Amino acid sequence: MIATKGYAAHSQTDSLKPWDFERREVGENDVLIDILYSGVCHSDIHQVRSEWGPARYPIVPGHEIVGRIAKVGSNVTKFKVGDLAGIGCMVDSCKECPSCKGGQEQFCEKGETVFTYNSLERDKQTPTYGGYSNKIVCTQEFVVKVSEKLDLKGVAPLLCAGITTYSPLRRWKIGKGHKVAVLGLGGLGHMAVKFAASFGADVTMLSRSASKEKDARELGAHHFCNTRDAEEVKKLAGTFDFIIDTVSAPHNYDLYLGMLKTNGVQICVGLPPEPIKMNGFSLLKGNKSITGSSIGGIAETQEMLDYCAEHNIVSDIELININYVNEAYERVLNSDVKYRFVIDMATI
Repeated sequence: MIATKGYAAHSQTDSLKPWDFERREVGENDVLIDILYSGVCHSDIHQVRSEWGPARYPIVPGHEIVGRIAKVGSNVTKFKVGDLAGIGCMVDSCKECPSCKGGQEQFCEKGETVFTYNSLERDKQTPTYGGYSNKIVCTQEFVVKVSEKLDLKGVAPLLCAGITTYSPLRRWKIGKGHKVAVLGLGGLGHMAVKFAASFGADVTMLSRSASKEKDARELGAHHFCNTRDAEEVKKLAGTFDFIIDTVSAPHNYDLYLGMLKTNGVQICVGLPPEPIKMNGFSLLKGNKSITGSSIGGIAETQEMLDYCAEHNIVSDIELININYVNEAYERVLNSDVKYRFVIDMATI
């Protein structure tokens, strides 16, 4: 077994603390990664605190992982020692069902998607531990290549925030000629603005904070609307082809559906804690749609990273030491970060 240092919570009310544990030995199809950086995602907080159902404790969060390959198994052909690599939200699946073969391993039809932490390996017994640690072992099929061109600190959040926003933009073929609104300027929202603008869309940032206009425009937004201003909101009726909704708190869906053109689509990538409520006429009037999107498969994640390398796109981050992670969680909850915390794992 491989001795590993990490940070873990041992109960729903526990703070994250140092915890030594063991990873499996490198199998013939595995790689061992020395983790350099691990992003802090809002979903880490939800899971550590059992807000999405009971967590498996001890829990080592982290699914935005960047590091270097330290060892490869005998059958590994995708990587060599010294390569930069990343791991996102998944570390395995059945690889055989239509969804897995179709590049959507996150929807494995056999129910064998193995998430990076707070999950069980395919043996249904061995718990998975995430990127708030100095090492990780993973099958090569679920590891992606990272370009040496990019700032690695800013690459880490691409493994979740990046692919979560890139995937629906690509699925709906959003680009030149489309008017797109991004709702909410946070970890997801700032990546949605960067990608949508890079793809050629006309981008409007929708935010309740007028103070965020400068940041939104620097990220690539062409327009800004303070959604607390009723007159500004009124002017946007029937404006957008798409709205990328990144908000994870309860909000007024009818208000934003009213901003869509006929046949417009509101794409939800945020996950509010309460069921969505809306008036049916908000959909019927204009044949509008509301849909959701959840991360992306491995091939699409690699496509996204390659696009970022070509166009020099990374997340805007604040680098922290591992011993600051509990304070970082509170700041995430207070929306006090621009726009993603990333842990320097050299400080573990």
